[in-house]
Amino acid sequence: MENAPLPLLTVPTAPYSDQRPGTSGLRRKTFHFESKLNYLQNFIQSIFFSIDLRDRQGASLVVGGDGRYLNKSAVELIVQMAAANGIGRLVIGQNGILSTPAVSCIIRKIKAIGGIILTASHNPGGPSGDFGIKFNIANGGPAPEAITDKIFQISKKIEEYAICPDLQVDLGTIGKQQFDLENKFKPFTVEIVDSVEAYANMLRNIFDFNALKELLSGKNQLKIRIDAMHGVVGPYVKKILCEELGAPANSAVNCTPLEDFGGHHPDPNLTYAADLVQTMKTGEYDFGAAFDGDGDRNMILGKHGFFVNPSDSVAVIAANIFSILYFQQTGVRGLARSMPTSGALDRVAQATKIALYETPTGWKFFGNLMDANKLSLCGEESFGTGKSAFPISPMMVLFLLLDVCSLELGIYLSSAAVNTCKILKYKKGLEELEYDYEEVDADAANKMMKDLEAVMFERSFVGKQLSAGDKVYTVEKADNFEYNDPVDGSVSRNQGLRLIFSDGSRIIFRLSGTGSAGATVRLYIDSYEKDAQKINQDPQVMLAPLISIALKLSQLHERTGRSGPFPCQIVTKRGMLVFSLYLRTLFCC
Repeated sequence: MENAPLPLLTVPTAPYSDQRPGTSGLRRKTFHFESKLNYLQNFIQSIFFSIDLRDRQGASLVVGGDGRYLNKSAVELIVQMAAANGIGRLVIGQNGILSTPAVSCIIRKIKAIGGIILTASHNPGGPSGDFGIKFNIANGGPAPEAITDKIFQISKKIEEYAICPDLQVDLGTIGKQQFDLENKFKPFTVEIVDSVEAYANMLRNIFDFNALKELLSGKNQLKIRIDAMHGVVGPYVKKILCEELGAPANSAVNCTPLEDFGGHHPDPNLTYAADLVQTMKTGEYDFGAAFDGDGDRNMILGKHGFFVNPSDSVAVIAANIFSILYFQQTGVRGLARSMPTSGALDRVAQATKIALYETPTGWKFFGNLMDANKLSLCGEESFGTGKSAFPISPMMVLFLLLDVCSLELGIYLSSAAVNTCKILKYKKGLEELEYDYEEVDADAANKMMKDLEAVMFERSFVGKQLSAGDKVYTVEKADNFEYNDPVDGSVSRNQGLRLIFSDGSRIIFRLSGTGSAGATVRLYIDSYEKDAQKINQDPQVMLAPLISIALKLSQLHERTGRSGPFPCQIVTKRGMLVFSLYLRTLFCC
């Protein structure tokens, strides 16, 4: 406790016009935050101004980040500004580090008004990389559009920010620190917590750790390999999977969070996690996973490098949902996927007669459904999955899939016939592909989308036949996806252009909000395949006719000046049936 009360200051500032939060908060190149006067201060103050003064007085707020460059200094700034804005208590991860799922967990646990997360997710870090800041609300999930728009409107008019410049906090020592402030009756409290423990305790309450320990370190050990990509998940993996559940030390690599992620791109895909892919291809390990910078994306690999796409992760969990202890205890209320995510989950929902919701991309939409008790399991195309009460939780995906592995082992040993029936239950496979065109000219991208929409909305377009080679597809539906939230009645328009064909194939164009410069155009293509022998073929070959139609119709390459996406921006995905077969092969060999 300081002897003399610390002074609070009001500092004049000038607004910026470019602080509209995207899908996951405000992201910019790091130099943007460093070179523009009060750029970070303005956005932080806009967050505080968006919260009613009566609500923030004496309230608790959670703060943490993925450890990237600027993380520590930004946390220190938030502490000084929170004190001056009436916040009564801050809960911060040790050294300013908390994964995004852990922030959500702690918000709910301590009933905080929200949390500020410092991350640019899967984007690169370091002085030449990206930095970002986002606000999560009291339910633990990302702020909905109404709040992010309020923050943006405030940021365009802001004239001052409040700060306690002399407040110095020790981020490295676990425990409480208290500070007397001028004109405040109660001390301001900063509580530094173990970055892992609260989240680990939540997992203990959900999963059978004894069974998982037997799976990872017992006689019939499942050999796993986890790549934390020098992001925030590293300490969680080491403490939970290795130290507590007994997985060998070499099960986890790149577990030390680094400001520049070791000079690598912390995006868990087949290109940026190439070392993990190559290791898995040797056949030494049965199960692999990689996590992004802040721990809200994952990639799952099977033995010999088998790639489990995000759509399949959630679909496989859903297919086994009634056999998972957690869902037996809580019940199953509904499933949800983002619009670009493939229809694998739809087929499970149809077979199990569970309600299914299709939402725009962004976890804030899942959050509303969770809070209304309409949702138990959800997933989106960008390698993220979650479940009721705890959104944005890829570590749980790992645990749930390990749970499924444990379950599949038991089923296989008890009844091969049951396995065969479960394989045949989902008779169709799915071929999927995603092309990402990053940092293209924003005006050109928007013009392309506008012109494409005009073509799609022509009266004669629905029913039209589009062909490539010997393949002919009939347009059944063409729209700009619009979501009517069944909980609060809000409407989210212009969420992506959809072409849906009579055979169920889809072509989707969407502008992403997760980039830090220019525009990112995402092209998604998926199609059902009845022949199980074909769905193991290269999706780029299988989907070539649809790719040709999509590029010709949109003139994407001509409009953006690109000859194609970079190889690392191509995500190819194979169907759920293959992973179902893989699980059973794993345990019968």
